[in-house]
Amino acid sequence: MSSHIAWSHFFPLVLGAATPLLHAQTPTTPLPDIVVQSGRLVQQQFDTPGSVYAIDADTLRSSGPQVNMSDVLNRVPGVVALNRNNYAQDVQISIRGFGSRAAFGLRGIRLITDGIPASMPDGQGQASTVSMTSTDRVEVLTGPLAQLYGNASGGVIQTFTREAGDKPEAQVQMYAGAFGMTRTDWQISQRTGQVGLIADYSTFATEGYRANSDARRQQLNSVITVDVQPDTRFKFIINVFDMPYAKDALGLTASQLATNPTQAGTGAMDARTRKAVKQEQTGLVMEHAVNRDLKFQARVYGGNRTNLQYQAATATNPTGAWTGLTRQFEGMGLQVNGKAHVFDGQRMNWVVGTDIDHAQEQRQAGNAAVGEKTDTTRNELNEASNRDFYAQANWSLGERYTLTTGARQSHVTLKSRDDVPISGTHPDNGSGSVNYTATSPVLGLTWHAQDNLNIYINQGKGFETPTMSEAAYTLLTPSTIKGQFNPNLLASRSKHLELGTKWRPSSNTRVDAAWFQIKTDDEIVTVRSSGGKTAYANASQTSRDGFELALRHQYDSHWRGHVSATFMNATYAQGFSNFVNGTTNNVSAGNSLPAIPKRQLLTSLQWSEKGFSTAGQKPSLGLEASLELISRSSMWANDTNSTTANDYALAPGYAQLNTRVRQRYQVGPARVEVSVGVDNLTNKEAISSVIVNQSSKQYFEPGLPRAWIVGVQSQIPL
Repeated sequence: MSSHIAWSHFFPLVLGAATPLLHAQTPTTPLPDIVVQSGRLVQQQFDTPGSVYAIDADTLRSSGPQVNMSDVLNRVPGVVALNRNNYAQDVQISIRGFGSRAAFGLRGIRLITDGIPASMPDGQGQASTVSMTSTDRVEVLTGPLAQLYGNASGGVIQTFTREAGDKPEAQVQMYAGAFGMTRTDWQISQRTGQVGLIADYSTFATEGYRANSDARRQQLNSVITVDVQPDTRFKFIINVFDMPYAKDALGLTASQLATNPTQAGTGAMDARTRKAVKQEQTGLVMEHAVNRDLKFQARVYGGNRTNLQYQAATATNPTGAWTGLTRQFEGMGLQVNGKAHVFDGQRMNWVVGTDIDHAQEQRQAGNAAVGEKTDTTRNELNEASNRDFYAQANWSLGERYTLTTGARQSHVTLKSRDDVPISGTHPDNGSGSVNYTATSPVLGLTWHAQDNLNIYINQGKGFETPTMSEAAYTLLTPSTIKGQFNPNLLASRSKHLELGTKWRPSSNTRVDAAWFQIKTDDEIVTVRSSGGKTAYANASQTSRDGFELALRHQYDSHWRGHVSATFMNATYAQGFSNFVNGTTNNVSAGNSLPAIPKRQLLTSLQWSEKGFSTAGQKPSLGLEASLELISRSSMWANDTNSTTANDYALAPGYAQLNTRVRQRYQVGPARVEVSVGVDNLTNKEAISSVIVNQSSKQYFEPGLPRAWIVGVQSQIPL
C-alpha cells in the first residue's frame, strides 16, 4: 500500500467535474439559502463571519443506514471523521486538529443535540448517542466563533431533530449489509392542534469485519413540541441509548495488520474485551418572543449513563482489567436575543446568556479474568462542573461592513473523591480538585464586497481543560504511574486567526474558502504510558495552519456536485520527552500531531431522473444515483512519528470510491424507496483510524474491504 497520495491524480478529476459545472446554465432549482447558528446568533450561512457548514436531511438519508456520524461529517472542510469500525470506542472526530488524540468518544469539540449539551463540562462526549435516523440537519461551526461555546470548543457540532409535519405519518426503514449488518427504524410523526410529536425507535447490529467486533444497540429519540401561544414554544426531548454489548477488537500493530487485518488485537479474545453502555436523557427547551426584536430561550436537562468495559491483559493486570462508571448529569441555560439600532440608526443583533452544567460519576476499576470481575481496586467519585457567561453582538457598520464582537467567561471545576480506604496496597488518598478560569474573546470584521461576495477576518482565544479520564492518573516518578487524581494539569490555551470568503458566482453555485492559523500553549500530551495506564502533562506548544475549500454546484435540476478539500499542517512547535513501556522517546519540534492527515478530499456527483426537489419538499420520485470519492494522505499514530521495525506508526494514505443508487415509488398512499450501495467500490486496503500513542504499538484499526448495503424505506400517511 502506498504511504502517500498522488494528489495530482485526483485534482484533474475534481476540476474536470467542477469546471463545466461552474460555467453551466442557470438551473430550475437553485441552491437554497440556509439559516445557521453563527456563534450564538442565527443568520444566513452566506453572511456568517466564519466557517459554518450545514448538512441537510436528504444528505443524511442518502448516506446509508445512518449509524455513524462520520458518514456525513467527511463533507465538512476541516473535519477529520474516522470510522473505527469498532463500536466499543465510537467514531474518531477532530476539527482543525482538536479532538484528534481522543482514545474513545469525542473530546476537544462540543456536541449539542436539540439545544441540549451532549458533551460533559470536562469536554468529553459521545457521538453514538445522537439519533441520526430522526436528525433533520447537522451544523458544524469551526474557527474563533466556536470559542463562544466554552471549554474544549475547538469546533461545535449541533444536530436538530426533524419536526412533525401537518399530516400524521409513519416511516419505516430496514437495511442489511456486509458483515452481518442490520438496521431497522420506526418513526411516527403527528400533530394535534398545537402539539407535535416525533417518536423514533431504531436498532442496529453487526457481526463485524474483524474477530471480536460484533455489536448490538437500540435507541429511542422523541421530541414533543407545544406551541402554547404564537410567541411561546416548549420542546420536550427524551433520548434513550442502550448498547448491551460492543466487543472491542482492539488495534493492530503494523506486522499484525500486514499478516491478517481481520484478526483481533493481542489479548482481545482471551480477555473478552467489550463494552456495555446505557444512557437516558431528558430535556426541556422553552422559547418565548416578547416582540420581534426581543426573544428568550431557556433550557434544563438531566440524565444518567452507565458504562462497563473489560480490557485486555497488561503487565500490571496479567489476566485483564475492568472499568465502570455510573454518571449523573444535569444543567440549565438561559439566553436573551435582541435587535437594536445604535450609532445613528445602524443595526445591531446581540445575545447574552449563561450555561450551568454539572456531571458526577462513580468510577470503579479492578482486575478481571476471562472477561469477568475478580476484585475492585479503584473506587472514586469524579465531578465536573462549569458556570459560564457569554455575550455576542454583530454590528452593522454602513452598507458594506459588519463587526462581530463576543466573549465568554468560563469557570470549570474538576473534583475527585477517593473512596478506597487507606491500606498497605492503597497507602495514599487520591482525592483532589482543581479550578480553571478563562475568558474567551472573539473579534471579527466582514466586508460585504458585493451582493454575492463576502470577505471576513476574525480572531479569538480558547481553552481546553483535561478531561476526567486524562486527570485520572498521576506520574509520581519518571517510572511510576499512580491511579489517583492529578490536579497539576493546566488547561491548554489557544489563539485562533481566520481569513475567509464566501462567494456566489450564480444562484446555483457556492464557494466557501478559509485560511486559518492556531497557536496553542500548554498542550496536553502523553508523558508516560504503561500497563494500560496513561499519564498526561503540559509539555509543548503546537501550531496548526491550513486552508479549507467547499464548492457546491447544481448544474441543472438533474445534476449537482460537491467538493470539500482540507490542507492542514499540525505540528509540535516545541519538543518534549515521553516514556512508553520502558522506553524514553524524544518528540522533536516539527513533528506532526497524530491522527491528522495533511490533505483530505471529498468530491461527489449526484444525478436525479426527475430532478432534485427544492429545500423543505419531499424528494422526487424516480431514480437517483451518486458517486463519491474520499481520499486522505498519510497520518501518524504517535507523537514521535516513528517508522522503525518495532514501532511503525505511519498510517498510509488512501482513496476510496462509494456509490449509491435509489429508486422512489408511489405505492397507493405510501412512498417507497429502495436503495443499493457499495462502499470501497475498488476494494482498496486502508487504515480507517489510529489509536494515538497506544502503549503496545497496536495503533491501527483497518478499514472495511468492499462492502454492500441494501435498504428499503417507506413513508405511510396515517
